[in-house]
Amino acid sequence: MTSAPPLNLLDEALGFLSGGGGGGGRMILVEDCVETTGAFILHHLLKRSLSPHSSDVVVFLSFAHPFSHYDRILRKMGCNLVMQRDNKRLLFFDMLMLDRLDRDKGKTSADLLLALYGKVQKAVEVCSSPVDTRRITIIIDDVSLMEVDANGSTNLVLDFLHYCCSLTAQFGCSLITLNHDDVYSTMDRPTLLLQLEYLADVVIKVEPLVTGPATDVHGQLTVLNKGLQDGPGKSRNKVNNFQFRIKDSFVEYFYPGNRS
Repeated sequence: MTSAPPLNLLDEALGFLSGGGGGGGRMILVEDCVETTGAFILHHLLKRSLSPHSSDVVVFLSFAHPFSHYDRILRKMGCNLVMQRDNKRLLFFDMLMLDRLDRDKGKTSADLLLALYGKVQKAVEVCSSPVDTRRITIIIDDVSLMEVDANGSTNLVLDFLHYCCSLTAQFGCSLITLNHDDVYSTMDRPTLLLQLEYLADVVIKVEPLVTGPATDVHGQLTVLNKGLQDGPGKSRNKVNNFQFRIKDSFVEYFYPGNRS
């Protein structure tokens, strides 16, 4: 039996236990920008959820890339998505393909999202049955493209996300979403972004360095944990700030000035 994967600063900021999966019952929002992508965080959380030290299941809704894209990246990280899919630990919905096929049948955006939620709900209920107590993580890549897919309807996207959030409360599953912060840079108060930040238990902001590009540091992370219990009837927010460097098969996390 192999040893549990070591924790890094991101895992510690998210409150993972050594070898644990996606952190049940929470919504994690990853916000990035054109200059600094946050896709590597989704890849990390996907790999952690599919760890051999857990029996967790991932429902992955991809509006951004086909399955081959994630499989290629995760293989470099030591995770075989084809095997995980065959073992029913990964349920992958390629919305690039499904959306095209269903629209040819005359279905509307509302029809498509409602049908998609039905499939997600069924998967969660099956994994939460008395004979199958595995935790399930729902990953959406990405919300801004879901909004495009819904013909710009913020309400449809928010309804879908509210439904998914109800699953985290009812079944203890997790919801992880990626959204692009700079998509809304020309808007005063973007409803979707504000609602996402309100719904999320954890907000991870991926940003470029304030001092500009650097060869050995690729960006900085701010991890906001909301509503942590701090005694009876008390809660608090916790903020962690650190930097990162993306390598071929893993990511280094470190505090400013402490990169080894």
